[in-house]
Amino acid sequence: MFTDTHCHLNRLDLTKYDGQLSGAIDAMKAANVTRAMAIMCDFNEYEDIAKIVSTYNNETLNLGMSVGIHPCEDIQVLQSATVERLIETASNDYVWAIGETGLDYYWSTENKKEQQASLARHIHASQHLKKPLVIHMRDAKKNTIDILKSEGAEHGIIHCFTEDWATAKQALDLGFYISFSGIVSFKSAQMIQDAARKMPKDRILIETDSPYLAPVPKRGRPNEPAYVPYVAAYIADMYGCSAEEVGKLTAKNFENLLAQYH
Repeated sequence: MFTDTHCHLNRLDLTKYDGQLSGAIDAMKAANVTRAMAIMCDFNEYEDIAKIVSTYNNETLNLGMSVGIHPCEDIQVLQSATVERLIETASNDYVWAIGETGLDYYWSTENKKEQQASLARHIHASQHLKKPLVIHMRDAKKNTIDILKSEGAEHGIIHCFTEDWATAKQALDLGFYISFSGIVSFKSAQMIQDAARKMPKDRILIETDSPYLAPVPKRGRPNEPAYVPYVAAYIADMYGCSAEEVGKLTAKNFENLLAQYH
């Protein structure tokens, strides 16, 4: 029922599972998480993530992955993400999306030009393959939206949304879906909660971004895909419905995203 649209399966803290990823996979199934997209941030991660997807994808758990370079990678890694390399690496059916790409000026403003150029190349690869983008946006909302507009991007996810409703509306107007992580459950996240309340119900997604940003009541612990129902439950409280209803809604939205290219 529940879909985790953004998790780093190759980076999970597996201490409580004796170091075995199979333990986290079993926990996902027990939590009724039936689909997840494993996110790549560096070409060096591709083989490990692809192996996880091929090993654990089955009738009860639908796994796919993304291909992309995170904006916080160093300049040489950002430059390695040519359109041709992205297309070649992401051509398999089990690659559902292009990213995580985007702009992050929180950690570094010295490589703005390289981040922006990398984002544009990811957009072009997405357009060629007709696969959605996974966009990371931190302290860079204007530049991110401007580049998405100028390059004609209209298909993808603004992941781990941490901006205001006005920014969400701009992304929605471009055709993007908005994904909320455990941050939406934090007491300090009133701006994000306000955006979630105003979301059109056919464009909202949920994620863990695990192993980061565990939702309340697991905040402060290593995050994992089995916790995505807590994100659904928090949003359900705002909508006046059940977590299961939010789970079904967001799962259907993700299906629509994967099937759609404007």
